[in-house]
Amino acid sequence: MVKEVNMHIEFRIDQKLFLKDPNSSELGKKMILHGVRLMAEIGFEAFTFKKLATEMGSTEPSLYRYFENKHMFLLYLLSCYWNWIDYKIDYAINNIASPEERLRIMLHLLAEPDGKDAGFLGLDEKRLYRIVVAESPKVFHIKNVDFEQGQGYFSGYQRLCKRLTAQIREINPEYKFPSALASTIIESAQSQRFFAEHLPSVTEVQRINQHFDTAEFITDLVFGALRAS
Repeated sequence: MVKEVNMHIEFRIDQKLFLKDPNSSELGKKMILHGVRLMAEIGFEAFTFKKLATEMGSTEPSLYRYFENKHMFLLYLLSCYWNWIDYKIDYAINNIASPEERLRIMLHLLAEPDGKDAGFLGLDEKRLYRIVVAESPKVFHIKNVDFEQGQGYFSGYQRLCKRLTAQIREINPEYKFPSALASTIIESAQSQRFFAEHLPSVTEVQRINQHFDTAEFITDLVFGALRAS
C-alpha cells in the first residue's frame, strides 16, 4: 500500500537551470503553473514563451528573465518532477523493512504518479507526468548532452537511478546489471505509458478505469530479471 503525499513542499533546484528562481516571485510561480498546463496541452515543439505570455496575460521579455530558452524551462520542469518523485519515495518507504516491498513501492510510484498536487507550486502531477512521458527523451537525445551532463542538469534523474540501483543490489547483490535495470525501469515506465496511449499495438499495457497497468508490467520485468539471475 503506497501512502499518499498531499502537502506543499519546496525543493532546491540547481541554479544553473534558471536565470532567476521562478519560485522567488508571483510572476515566476505563475509562469510555472501556466507553463505546465500549456506544454502538457500543445507539446514541447509548439510551445513558445510568446504563447505562454499570452496565456498568462504577461509579456514575452518578462519570461526570459527567468529562463534562457524553452529547453532550459523543460529541464527545470523535469528536475522538479524527479525531485518530487524522490521525496515521495522517501515518504512512502519510511519504516518499510522488506527490501522487496520497498522496491515494489518505488516501482508503483514511478509507474502511476497520478496525484493531484505535486507538492511544489501547486502543480497538477498528472499534467507534469504527461510532459515527462512525452518530452523527457528530448532533453537527452541532443548533441549538447555531454555538456549538459557535465553541468549537472540531469542530477535529479541520476540520483533516482542510483537509488533504484542500490535497492536492486540489496535484493540481489549478484545481479550483473543493476544500473542498466534501474534506468530501464524509469524509461519503460514512460515509454510503455506512451505506447499504451498512442501505439497500443506494440504493448499489452492498457488503461484500466483511470489508470494504466504499467506498474504491473515493470514489477514483473524487474523481479523476473532478479529471480532469473
